[in-house]
Amino acid sequence: MSGPDLRLAALRRFAISISVLNLLGHTVLGFESSWAQMFVALVTAYATEIVLEIADAWANERPCRFAGGVWKLVDFLLPAHIAGLAVAMLLYTGALLLPFVFASAVAIASKALFIATVNKSRRHFLNPSNTGICVTVLLFPSMAPIMPWQFTEGLSGGMSWAFPVLVGCVGIFMNWRYAGRLPLVLGWVIGFALQGALRCLMNDLPLIVCLVPMTGVSFILFTFYMVTDPGSTPSQWREQVIFGAAIALVYSLLVLTHVGFAFFYALFIVCIARGLVLRLKSRKLDAYSEIHKPGMATHPKG
Repeated sequence: MSGPDLRLAALRRFAISISVLNLLGHTVLGFESSWAQMFVALVTAYATEIVLEIADAWANERPCRFAGGVWKLVDFLLPAHIAGLAVAMLLYTGALLLPFVFASAVAIASKALFIATVNKSRRHFLNPSNTGICVTVLLFPSMAPIMPWQFTEGLSGGMSWAFPVLVGCVGIFMNWRYAGRLPLVLGWVIGFALQGALRCLMNDLPLIVCLVPMTGVSFILFTFYMVTDPGSTPSQWREQVIFGAAIALVYSLLVLTHVGFAFFYALFIVCIARGLVLRLKSRKLDAYSEIHKPGMATHPKG
């Protein structure tokens, strides 16, 4: 299977997985957000994606990418579908609807506004749903990412531990078979375990205290379904490991300074840092190409 087909296959399966999770969340698991908030987030994500695509197509005098039938539109909206459901699942605002509109619009707009050159192609470098959540919480402190207990609040007995195992196994398969982000997962998980062990030693706590969060559904979802977004993470395995380890490092620094919701902010900060590095690399390459243009070649002496 070719690269683009593999990416599309990954998007389709991630979209199906997060759709099933949201449906289970609202019927079985005990999600705190409402159906209305989920639909508002989705509609906003779809609308923003389509409007921005129409504007870009008009500015560059090209056809819209969703033109050509229903399935073209469905495939085009897969990233917006994933981002909208992620925002709906991970943001808590009580009964308010407008924060979901704002967060979803920011999530999709960030893909058009924050772009860098990666392997001679233009790509966004911020994780869309994570960006929407972070910006919303930063600007409106009364909002908050969802509490982790909602993912198993409606489960009891063996299902309370079987469900996280199932989510983790599906995540491992998806990132191994389609997204190709297992090195990133390993960098993040090992880095998280190391920083947890170090904090336990610093505070004279049992090791289990800082490692327990790794068993929760929220950690598993963040690890396999958010931090591994193919569109905003490196493709080379070495860079993936560094990216994952950097998130763990920033997370530990945020926790040590008593910053709440450190998962989201750590990913946001590392994505911004990667974007700046990509921009600097792009400028250096442009400057090098300008100097070594054929017309700029140095004439031989004599």
